Amino acid sequence: MKPNAGSPGSVDNKTSDRVDLSRRRAIQSGGLAIAFLWLGGGGVAQAMINARRQPGDAAAALADGNPPFAPNAFIRIDTDGAVRLVMSSAEMGQAIYTGSSMLLAEELGVGLDQITVEHSPASDELYGTPMLGGQITGGSTSTRSTWQVLREAGAVARTMLISVAAEQWHVDPSTCTVDRGVVHHTVSGRSLGFGELASAAGKLPMPDKVQLKDPKDFQLIGKPMRRVDSADKVKGATQFGIDVRLPGMKIAVVKACPVLNGKLAKVDDKAARAIPGVVDVIRIDDAVAVVGDNFWVAKQGLDALDITWHPGENANLTTQQLRDALVESSLNGKSIIAREVGSRPADGTVVESQYQSPMLAHATMEPLNATVFVTSDKCEIWVGSQVPARVLSTAAKITGLSEDKVIVHNQYLGGGFGRRLETDSPEQAVAFAKQMSYPLKVIWTREEDIRHDRVRPMYHDRISAVLDANGRPVWYGYRTSGGTVLGRFAPGAMGKDGLDSDAIECAIEPPYDIPNVKVEWIRHDMPPGLVVGWWRGVGSTHNLFVIESFMDELAHHAGKDPLEYRRALLQKNPRTLAVLNLAAEKIGWGSSPLPSRVARGIALGEPFGSRVCAIVEVEVTAQGEVRLRRAVVSLDCGIGVNPSSIEAQIQGGLLFGLSAALYNEITIKDGAIEQGNFYDYRVLRINETPLIEVHRVENNEAPGGLGEVGTAIAAPALANAIFAATGVRLYKLPVDRSLLVQDAAALKSVVSAAAASDGRMAP
Repeated sequence: MKPNAGSPGSVDNKTSDRVDLSRRRAIQSGGLAIAFLWLGGGGVAQAMINARRQPGDAAAALADGNPPFAPNAFIRIDTDGAVRLVMSSAEMGQAIYTGSSMLLAEELGVGLDQITVEHSPASDELYGTPMLGGQITGGSTSTRSTWQVLREAGAVARTMLISVAAEQWHVDPSTCTVDRGVVHHTVSGRSLGFGELASAAGKLPMPDKVQLKDPKDFQLIGKPMRRVDSADKVKGATQFGIDVRLPGMKIAVVKACPVLNGKLAKVDDKAARAIPGVVDVIRIDDAVAVVGDNFWVAKQGLDALDITWHPGENANLTTQQLRDALVESSLNGKSIIAREVGSRPADGTVVESQYQSPMLAHATMEPLNATVFVTSDKCEIWVGSQVPARVLSTAAKITGLSEDKVIVHNQYLGGGFGRRLETDSPEQAVAFAKQMSYPLKVIWTREEDIRHDRVRPMYHDRISAVLDANGRPVWYGYRTSGGTVLGRFAPGAMGKDGLDSDAIECAIEPPYDIPNVKVEWIRHDMPPGLVVGWWRGVGSTHNLFVIESFMDELAHHAGKDPLEYRRALLQKNPRTLAVLNLAAEKIGWGSSPLPSRVARGIALGEPFGSRVCAIVEVEVTAQGEVRLRRAVVSLDCGIGVNPSSIEAQIQGGLLFGLSAALYNEITIKDGAIEQGNFYDYRVLRINETPLIEVHRVENNEAPGGLGEVGTAIAAPALANAIFAATGVRLYKLPVDRSLLVQDAAALKSVVSAAAASDGRMAP
């Protein structure tokens, strides 16, 4: 079980110590070697996401206008004193540009309003994240990866700027201070702005050590701040990938074979070419695109095509076939032991259950798109990607150009959720664009986006426990079966015996005090063409649904209140216990009786380095409809950089997870995904969303993740609330309302009333 990680409110960091940057660089180099071993990267530089100058910094600074002061990959200071932050992470709504700007500004000595944020170029060398092994935004790692580095980067720059000013004034640098981009010597009343010091600072050697602020001295970190990108978004000035405009650009709308892994046979394009504004019809092996002067003309042309497809081996594939094969694997497949402690006791009460989780699509608000211009000696790509360096390398392979001839201009992402960790859309765009002599923007329609998603895998899980005479678990067994995303995305990162660490995340080490544990995984690959991808919350989302639903089952079996049952198992885990107690206090658990078929459900977990508890209150109508009344989320994410962003991330993540649990499933018929838009892949409407309160246990522990935490905890809290309201345990998602109908007479009554109200004959 988890060791005691410290009590709530304790301070257990060294942020006020001096940082030896040369030593840190050596440590990070070792981490890089390990990371890129599994990505298969060759010839990679020996540092990544580093606060000091790196071999590639000079070229990057030159491409960025050669500013007079560029002490590392992140900071650019011009002669007018303007400060620019070159962001290593992609911004996709998680407010990382704001949080990262706060980290830098805190140590650099400028205001948040004085920083301009720029998208970084594609470079694993300069902007790769050791936690993920490359320039990747995902896994709720952005703040965790840059918390120390960006502060160090600011401190390095501040130290160098002060050194220049102190040398000019012939004073001790320790007598100088920095405020809003100005170095002051209070005793003599002298001051110099960053712009005046930039050129000289740019010629200084790197300091070996820098001093970081003590958390008690923070001026920005921990304060609720407005997002740095809000103003442009409000007035429509923010440029997402789909907003890119280039001289001479044409628009292509694409259609790939509906059957997964099918191919293009032939196309009759006469009707399409007759439409005014249609420029061309282009083909690759599994898709066709119509090029037009604008989207709507191209879309009309696409609809006018007469296409013949070769469906291939998946022509008769169905969801039921996939599910049956997965169940068979969960019974008879070879398992990989992820963790085993102790053994299963011979005595005690055995409780066993099976759970199912569906395939899911990402359905980002901005459909997939990429703009590409290929010439004989260059390829430029404008796209919103979570993996820009991967986009660059794949484009080089498709075009046959060397990587230094490929330029990726990363954009704001209109949602990622893991979908833009994939490069299939820009790869397709490059394949189309290299056939053209002008810039080409390739847009997937909403239907194309969902029906050719790289879906979250389906899972089949078997979970069991042995309870002692007091109903307390003395053994916990968990067998999860499903596909592997890691095995495709980074096969070298698979663990011992081929274990996918993502598949057992939050299952391998639950927060509870259970002495004997066995966790195992069975790899079950999908048929060719059905590619699985990471979905917001990744392994934690599906595992927490199973484990926390089962914890409620155990509490019910033991005749215990779900809150008290968990409390008893958390006595050796005070940080997580504090989170549970905070949520229970804020919602008033057990303080007053609730109406009939209104109830609350608890879920608890430790995903992405944070600790979270969600309590959801629902009403289940007699007709089986689930109404969300209220949600309280308590969180220990360590030191909170921006409380406003924390609240927004938890709210948005929770609603994303609740939408999926209530409505979403990707199904396959005749080898094709059936869902195609928000009418059959629903999200919560604003009138359906509950009041959400977010409360935080404040401390100075290292930051945990945020972007996926709310999503990961949503489904089990909802399922447990539904059980408390109806007595119906949900063993599969999404919610099946037919199971929740109070009685047939009530259902017939409401259907008859609805039919009468719109003039239809009642059944």
